Amino acid sequence: MLFSWIFIFCFLQIPTFVCSYTSTECLVGMNYLLNGKGNVVISGFFPAYAIYPLNKTIDWRMTKFNRDFMVEFKLRNYQSILAMMFAIKEINSNSYLLPNTTLGFMAQNVPSGQRYTLDSLFGILSGSGHALPNYRCARDSMSAAILTGPSWSISEYIGTLLDLYKFPQLTFGPFDTTLSEQRQFSSLYQVAPKDTSLILGIASLMLHFHWIWVGLFIIDDHKGAQILSDLRSEMENNGVCIAFVEMILVNRGSFLTTSWKNHVQVLESSANVIIIYGDTDSLLSLIVNIKQNLLTWKVWVMNSHWDASKFDNYLLLDSLHGALIFSHHNEEVINFTDFIKTVNPFKYPKDTYLHVLWHSFFNCSFFRKGCKIVDNCLPNASLEFLPGKIFDMAMSEESYNVYTAVYAVAHSLHEMMLNQVQFQTCEKGKEMVFLPWQLHPFLKNTQIFNHVGDQVVLNWKLKSHEQYDILNFWNFPKGLKLNVKIGTFSPSAPEGKKLSLSSHMIQWATGLTEIPQSVCSVSCDPGFRKSHQEGKVACCFDCTPCPENEISNETDVDQCVTCPETHYPNTEKNYCFQKKVIFLAYDDLLGKILSCVSLGLASLTVVVLWVFLKHRDTPIVKANNRALSYTLLITLTLCFLCPLLFIGRPSTVTCILQQNTFGLLFTVVLSTVLAKTLTVLIAFKITTPGRMRRWLLISRAPNFIIPICTLLQVVLCAIWLATSPPFTDKDAHSEHGHIIIICNKGSALVFYCILGFLGTLALGSYLMAFLSRNLPDAFNEAKFLAFSMLVFCSVWVSFLPVYHSTKGKVMVAMEVLSILASCTSLLGIIFAPKCYIILLRPERNSLHHIRDKT
Repeated sequence: MLFSWIFIFCFLQIPTFVCSYTSTECLVGMNYLLNGKGNVVISGFFPAYAIYPLNKTIDWRMTKFNRDFMVEFKLRNYQSILAMMFAIKEINSNSYLLPNTTLGFMAQNVPSGQRYTLDSLFGILSGSGHALPNYRCARDSMSAAILTGPSWSISEYIGTLLDLYKFPQLTFGPFDTTLSEQRQFSSLYQVAPKDTSLILGIASLMLHFHWIWVGLFIIDDHKGAQILSDLRSEMENNGVCIAFVEMILVNRGSFLTTSWKNHVQVLESSANVIIIYGDTDSLLSLIVNIKQNLLTWKVWVMNSHWDASKFDNYLLLDSLHGALIFSHHNEEVINFTDFIKTVNPFKYPKDTYLHVLWHSFFNCSFFRKGCKIVDNCLPNASLEFLPGKIFDMAMSEESYNVYTAVYAVAHSLHEMMLNQVQFQTCEKGKEMVFLPWQLHPFLKNTQIFNHVGDQVVLNWKLKSHEQYDILNFWNFPKGLKLNVKIGTFSPSAPEGKKLSLSSHMIQWATGLTEIPQSVCSVSCDPGFRKSHQEGKVACCFDCTPCPENEISNETDVDQCVTCPETHYPNTEKNYCFQKKVIFLAYDDLLGKILSCVSLGLASLTVVVLWVFLKHRDTPIVKANNRALSYTLLITLTLCFLCPLLFIGRPSTVTCILQQNTFGLLFTVVLSTVLAKTLTVLIAFKITTPGRMRRWLLISRAPNFIIPICTLLQVVLCAIWLATSPPFTDKDAHSEHGHIIIICNKGSALVFYCILGFLGTLALGSYLMAFLSRNLPDAFNEAKFLAFSMLVFCSVWVSFLPVYHSTKGKVMVAMEVLSILASCTSLLGIIFAPKCYIILLRPERNSLHHIRDKT
């Protein structure tokens, strides 16, 4: 049982380099050439196998008949030969295409070395199998065109000769812009679609998975340079940064290359996504080194020109497992797989390649002299029996291009046949005779649909952008080698729908269970912004918290966004909350307390006024001008009610009334106190009898101070209202998370003029009261006035710095408290002693008591 498993494992690990000297010597000792008869022949050069010396010191060309060699079967390219045979078989069976004409084929292996390839090419052109320039000896068939590929270098040096003869050449390898745009090869036609959309597709894939930090491995030739330039530009436009660029020197046709010297850069790079652009032969040594180093945690993004069978090793893990491959979208060719199943050495006995394959893989008896198998083969052996890693039954992109090229030539020949002028018929009508350049006008104008419905355009200027299939390479367990379609990229689709992916179908690289990340720096969370590191690319950055009052609600933002004035940021700075509108409201505890205090003091003042009115004929009420006392009490009552204008949501009306009412009422209060003080001074300071004294006392001149001062204040208020009156305003900056509704003073100059006038009155009243404090007075009116004005001025002097250091409703509350405190000082100090005597010591409120005291 163990032996059986070992045998199966070894069979699955059969490499593409088979050294069987009894069969492969046939391939070394002969120039592989396969013919199919027809009136018109389509020739093709296909690198179906390659020969390498085992001893590097010996020139392999000198070991042609030596046993020290190694043969590499390129079965992917051999499938292209089968595709040509299949297409010709279909065309010949189609009675509507090329009637009365049969197509033949001539397939030849591309020898190693330009010299031997050109030698074989001369043999095809002359028809003799020998290099006879400018001469054709064969008359039984005519080559209509030559197919070359898949490498552009093969097409290039074959095209150099074919262009001299104006011989049509169709290359089935990847599209090369240089071959067409430089007009160096006027007879060359490229069947493959353009790769101009490949760059856009790769960039879209990077953005889809948020891969912004990628590495590049690109073939070091003119096409690779163009791809690198386009890729850099597209990546920069989409915010994708390139971690490193490694240009791989072209090393065609050699498997035994030196180890890639910069593999450490891949191992140490933080880029987990690496883009590889090139073909199998050019980057063979690179892929081998990647596999040897088991870089299984990287995601490889590649173009489709790869032959996975070349990268076999005896390890169970595959570094390329999970790779994403961009392949041109091609419709399935019906019956192609069935055709391959029928291919065997017995059906095509002249195909030496098939004989060697059957001997190598199916253990058939081999007749060395004739290079053919004889018997003892596996019954019903077929290419289908080969493991998928050795031979893929699905049509490759190159094979599809060969299939399309054959149909393009057939349709061009058909068009030329319909134009009888361009045909010359030989004897008995067995051969279509034409000059090779006569086919060019029809090839250039070819715009047909092949057998599966795809449009074929050979004029490179008319080629449109093709759709791509995105394949996922599955090779776990090792040897599976499946290319599973997981999405498409269509450049002609509407914006936002160009890329279509089924992410759940993707098998990522070995060791990865989730979508891998590929970034230079960890993403900045909401609430932070990117701070670019000096001297590094844009994808490498630090994360900095957003400044005050700014937020970022997305990841990896360059700049934070300032919250509107009506909003404020949360603590994480990733969202703006609506600010709460606040003011000194009646519902607030502070507003309730101030309202109650204001109403209580106003009520108390009314009670005092009632007491004074009830005892208006008593000496203590008559003293110091009874009318001024009434005026002062009434005004104080209104002053105590004035704070109610400051409480509640400010409006334009309340804002105008607040300061104007405050200014007018306090003007009356201070002028009344000043009048009372002057009355005392006139009564006691003017000792010399005369008309002036009598006139001042009789006319009550101090009482005129009140209307005069009030009139001045009214003028100032009128100027204020006429120029720039107060208005409601919003303060969104003083208190975090709140919008304070305030009353803007409007014209600050007029406002300070009003305050200055009040201050002048207060200072004047205090000075008058201070001067009269020691005058004889039965009820100490002068002393009470001086002390009350001292307290009044102290309150407002203390208020100013506190007022300017607070914000919001606290500032309004301070102004209300100052109004209440200053008015309370006047009420308490001036009227409390008199009320005490009136209510509690009525015996002192008499003329007898006054005389006794005097």
